Amino acid sequence: MERINETLKRVVQSPEFSSRLEEMKREVLENPGIQKFLEDNATDISKQIVDRSLSKLYEYKSQSLNCASCQSLELCVNYMKGYEPRLVLDRNLIDLEYVRCKRGIIEDERRKVTSMIDSIHMPKEVMEAHLTNVDVNDGSRVVAVRAAVNFLEEWERTNTLPTKGLYIHGKFGVGKSYLLGALANELAARHVHSVVVYVPEFLREMKQAIQDQSLAEKIEFVKKAPVLMLDDIGAETMSSWTRDEILGTILHFRMSEQLPTFMSSNFNYDELEHHLSITQRGEKEVVKAGRIMERIRALTIPVPLNGKNWRE
Repeated sequence: MERINETLKRVVQSPEFSSRLEEMKREVLENPGIQKFLEDNATDISKQIVDRSLSKLYEYKSQSLNCASCQSLELCVNYMKGYEPRLVLDRNLIDLEYVRCKRGIIEDERRKVTSMIDSIHMPKEVMEAHLTNVDVNDGSRVVAVRAAVNFLEEWERTNTLPTKGLYIHGKFGVGKSYLLGALANELAARHVHSVVVYVPEFLREMKQAIQDQSLAEKIEFVKKAPVLMLDDIGAETMSSWTRDEILGTILHFRMSEQLPTFMSSNFNYDELEHHLSITQRGEKEVVKAGRIMERIRALTIPVPLNGKNWRE
C-alpha cells in the first residue's frame, strides 16, 4: 500500500495539479483588489511571499466585497456572514482580517437603535412607526407632528431633554399610539432611551407582580426611564390602588425629577380627571383624581389629535 506522503508527492507533481495551480494563481493575480494590495506593498512583498500566500489570496478573491454579490445580510455569501475580508501583511505572509461589511454596519446600527427602546405590551406596528410615515393631510396631525419635532429639535439644540412631554388626546384610531412609537424611534436614532408602555395591560401586570414579588423592580424601571411614554391612559378599569400606588408613584417621581413623559388618551384632561375619580367599586374620589391630574398637567403639554379612524 502506498504511503500518504508518496501519494501527495505524486499528486503535486502531476501535470494536472501544476496546471490547476497556475490557473488559480493567474485568477488570483488578476483580481483588482489583490493587484492594488500588491502594488501598495511592492517593497515588502516578494514572489515567494505571494506563492506562500496563495490560499489566503484565493480566499479573498472568492468572497464578496462591498456587498456586491449579496442581496441582503441574510443572503450574505461570505465565509463570515456580515463580514468582508481585508488583505494584510503579517510576518512575511499575506493574511486576512475580517471587518464588518456595509450591510452588517447598518444592521448593527438598527439593533443599537432598537436596544434604545423598551416596549411593554406595545404592538409591533407601533414600535416600527416613523414620523415620515405619519399622514399629515389632516391639519391636527400637522400640529401633533410639529409638537413632536419641536421636542426633538430642542434636544438637538441644547443636548438636554425638555422636561415636558406631550399629552396626545383624541378619538379611537386617529394615530395617537403610532405617533408615540414614531417619536420613540426618532429618539432612539439620537441614542436617547425610551420606555413605551401600554397602560391597561401594564396595570394588570402590576397586580400579578405582587405575587412574584417583582412589583417594586418593575415600578422602578418604568419611573426612572429617561423618556417614558404611557399609551392609552384612561382605557383601563381604574382602582384606587393602581391609580394611587402605581400611576401616582410613577408620575410623582417623574415630576420631582423633571423627566420627560408622554401620554396618549381618548380623554382630554377634564375627561381623564373624571375617569380617574371613579374607582372600580363606583366610589367617587375627586381629590385623589385631582392630585394625579396635577402631576399629569405638570409633566405634559396637551395636543389634540383628530381626523379619520385609520382602523376602519
